[in-house]
Order: sequence, then structure tokens, then C-alpha cells
Amino acid sequence: MNEVFVLSEDVATLPVAEVAQLLSLPVSRVHQLVRDGQLLSFRRDGGVVVPAEFFVDSEIVKGLSGTITVLRDGGYSDPDILRWLFAEDDSLPGTPLDSLRAGRHREVKRRAQAMAF
Repeated sequence: MNEVFVLSEDVATLPVAEVAQLLSLPVSRVHQLVRDGQLLSFRRDGGVVVPAEFFVDSEIVKGLSGTITVLRDGGYSDPDILRWLFAEDDSLPGTPLDSLRAGRHREVKRRAQAMAF
């Protein structure tokens, strides 16, 4: 099924060119980070964007790439991973991405492993 993925419009995003500037990398390297699973991107309004919450202090949120890898290895698609990262989880509290940003990456990775297997 070829569903069109839509992340809520209230999720702030950055175009790939801005991500490249933020990380002081060439645009081609940002695309490589997406291919390698260190970041996720999606199309919005005709352009490729990355959620702004994936970054703290001009760096990728710690634990994000490991979480993406665990879920990809478990058979989850990138749209499913994005949905999960931004979905409220009462047991965390907040979203898995909120927990990653708060430094609770081990807890998030444990949940990702439990989901994937």
C-alpha cells in the first residue's frame, strides 16, 4: 500500500539545506545521514524536510539514530518510525522523541526493541 505520509502540521520541520547549515555539513551528507538511518526525512509541500525536534544545540538528538536502527531492523517503515517518535506515550511521559531530548535514550531504545521483536 502506497500511503501518503503526513506528520501533523504542528510539527516544525527544516528543509534539508537548513539541516546542512545547522550541522555544518554539505547537503549531500545530510541525504547520506537519512540513507544511513541517522535521520529521517519526509516530503512536505513538495520539499524534503526533517523534523526540527531531531536537533539540540546544532547536533542530532542523542539516541535518535540507534532508535531508528532498532526499529528499521525490526521491520518498521520510516513513516511508522516517525509516527511512533511523535506519538504520545503515557508510560514515558510524553512522546518517545520528548524522552530522547530529555536524555532518556536507553528507556526509549528498550521500548523500541520490545516493539521490534
